[in-house]
Amino acid sequence: MEIHLDTKRLDKLANAVEEAGLYAKKQQSKIHRSYKSDGSVITNTDLAISERILSVVSSLFPEANIISEETLTPFDREAPYTFVLDPIDGTDVYSQGMPSWAVALGILDKERKPVGAYISAPRWGIGEDSLFVRLDPGSELLINGEPWVMTGNKDNPTQVTLGSGGQRQLDFSNFYGKIRVFGSTILHMLAPVIYSHIQGSVTQSCFVWDIAASHAVLLASGMDIQYVDGNPFVYDDNFMLERKPFSPSFYAGTEECRKELARILPSK
Repeated sequence: MEIHLDTKRLDKLANAVEEAGLYAKKQQSKIHRSYKSDGSVITNTDLAISERILSVVSSLFPEANIISEETLTPFDREAPYTFVLDPIDGTDVYSQGMPSWAVALGILDKERKPVGAYISAPRWGIGEDSLFVRLDPGSELLINGEPWVMTGNKDNPTQVTLGSGGQRQLDFSNFYGKIRVFGSTILHMLAPVIYSHIQGSVTQSCFVWDIAASHAVLLASGMDIQYVDGNPFVYDDNFMLERKPFSPSFYAGTEECRKELARILPSK
C-alpha cells in the first residue's frame, strides 16, 4: 500500500494542528478539570481537538493508521504511515492555566520510525509566546515557519529536562547541573533541540502519544533516545497497539550526551 505525503495535504494538516493549538489557548481560561479512570486529567478541549484532528487525518490520509490518546481506532500493520496524536500534552498544567503544554501530532513510517511532527505550543516559545514546529517527512525542520539551525554544544549535559516524577527514579549524587521541569513530555524532549543551553532530557514511563512527535524532531536533529539500561528504544506492539507505557525510562540527546547522562544520572 502506497501513500504520498504531498505538500498540499501536509499544509492542510499543519494548519489544522496550529489552529488546534490556538483553539486550546482561547479555551484555557474557562477550562474545567475532570479525571479519567486512571486518575489523569482530561478536559473538553482534549476531546474536541482529538475529534477534529482525527477527522482531518482520516480525510487526507485514509490509508494511514491513527493513534490518539483519547480515541481508540483500528490498526493496520500494512499501513505505510501511522499518525500519533496527543490532543494536549501537559493537560494537568494546561488545566491549571500554565503555559507549558502542546498539541502534538507525530508521523511514524511502516517500520515505526518517527519521521514527521507538527507541534503547536502557542503559549510557549523561544523568546516569544509562539512555538509551531513543522517537520514534514523527508524535509527540513521548521520552527515558526523558518528553517531551524540548532546551536550550542550538545554533548555535555549541564542542563537537563526531566519528568515530574523523575526525582524518584534517578541517582543525582553525581549530577551538578540544572534540572528543568515544564510538565509536558513533548516540550521536555524538544528542549535540547530548541534551547541552546539545554543538552539532554530524561523521560519516565509514558505513552506513545507523549513522545512520537518530539522523537521525530530529535532524529531530524542528529539526536535520539535510548533506555537507561543502554538498549535502543523500540516501538513494539505493547507500546503501539496495546497502548501500554514503555519501561524503563530513557535518555534523549546526542550519542555522547546519552553516554554522559547514563554516567551522571543513572537509574536507582
